[in-house]
Amino acid sequence: MSTKATVEKLVSLCKRRGLVFQSSEIYGGIGGFWDYGPLGVELKNNIKQAWWRAVVQERDDVVGQDAAIIMNPTVWRASGHLDTFADPMVDCKECKKRFRADDLAGAVPAGAHGHEAEAAKVTRCPECGGELTEPRMFNLMFRTYVGPVEDDASTAYLRPETAQGIFVNFTNVLTTTRKKLPLGIAQIGKAFRNEITPGNFIFRDREFEQMEIEYFVKPGTDEQWHQHWVEERYNWYLGLGMRKENVRVRQLDHEELAHYAKDTYEIEYLFPMGWSELEGIANRTDFDLRRHAEYSGRNLEYFDEESGEHIVPYVIEPSAGVDRLFMAFLMDAYDEEEVRGPSAGSGRGQTRVILRLHKDLAPIKVAVLPLSRNEKLVPPAKEVWAIVRKHWMSQYDDAQAIGRRYRRQDEVGTPLCVTIDFDTLEDEAVTIRERDSMEQVRVPIAGLVAALREKLETRV
Repeated sequence: MSTKATVEKLVSLCKRRGLVFQSSEIYGGIGGFWDYGPLGVELKNNIKQAWWRAVVQERDDVVGQDAAIIMNPTVWRASGHLDTFADPMVDCKECKKRFRADDLAGAVPAGAHGHEAEAAKVTRCPECGGELTEPRMFNLMFRTYVGPVEDDASTAYLRPETAQGIFVNFTNVLTTTRKKLPLGIAQIGKAFRNEITPGNFIFRDREFEQMEIEYFVKPGTDEQWHQHWVEERYNWYLGLGMRKENVRVRQLDHEELAHYAKDTYEIEYLFPMGWSELEGIANRTDFDLRRHAEYSGRNLEYFDEESGEHIVPYVIEPSAGVDRLFMAFLMDAYDEEEVRGPSAGSGRGQTRVILRLHKDLAPIKVAVLPLSRNEKLVPPAKEVWAIVRKHWMSQYDDAQAIGRRYRRQDEVGTPLCVTIDFDTLEDEAVTIRERDSMEQVRVPIAGLVAALREKLETRV
């Protein structure tokens, strides 16, 4: 039975093992911004690569792009972000702390709906009990300026999502790829939201990374493709080892839908603070292309050769946050168990902390560990490491006892350790130790790469 990680345990692990650090920590940090350390950037890249492989590389109907972070500000007026991209905010009149009104728990008055209902929940500060102000809407976009003069004419915004960069490039991609509908355009990129109350570690950030697909389809086929993407995305999480009891699909109620959405499903994860969104999969209809056509004056229609008609495609949008997925995969992989024996570490009956990460996600695939720093063991160990590192992200570790080094690798999710001992000097073989089972097998160095590849790259 796996031990569920708390947010506090996860924060400690991430700091201790170089996964995530508070941004500008030496100056006291800054809320809602995080830095990814040596192992964190590997895990983050692996999540993105697994997503890209599933939605672009292994499909023939999705292509990629990388749009700029700063766009013409009219994009955000057309999309509705300048008018509607806001959250209800309240301030405490006593302690001056600020909160998202829809984050405060309590009773909702009869007849209240949407943001009105969320904002009406609490009238007293959860920190000091002071009186709260009336809710007011706060736009979440970061404002900046392009050029040397800071005036209205040079105002621009850091994008709050990557989707609009895809919509404005729809015709460019369609023309250059010569593809027909259905056609998906995928992008991974930074987004920025000036959240009122970021929190729960990297769950809600002000700077984060999105993985989004805008999947353009013929009107009338949108509901079928919507269900297709809900199933595809749900199965992706299970395929990467996420436990079924911790992930679910929920269809949003009508009052929860965004202004552009015909229907939306959320894939949710059971975080320590409860069920929360991992990924939204929305049917955006033709809202975005029609709006951009209206504001730009450009024709964004698609000529359907089968019907001989010009149509405005509908859009299905699977959208996920890399940072939130990072947190969920760590939460789901975290385990503690009581173990005995030398391969678990020194002593008996000790607690072994393990990240049971899927092998595709693990930051380090193989750790190379000489039994000790003995001068006879180090040269062959370094030679083995030189072989391994050409094929996989690997790590060399010779500090402290071998048991402690196994424990360190277990704690960061390394699937396999390769140990070089004194027998290696005689038989030119090494020991492969598996993370989850702690089983060990002896293989010749000449066959090491093949043995590791079989364990790491075999698809289930």
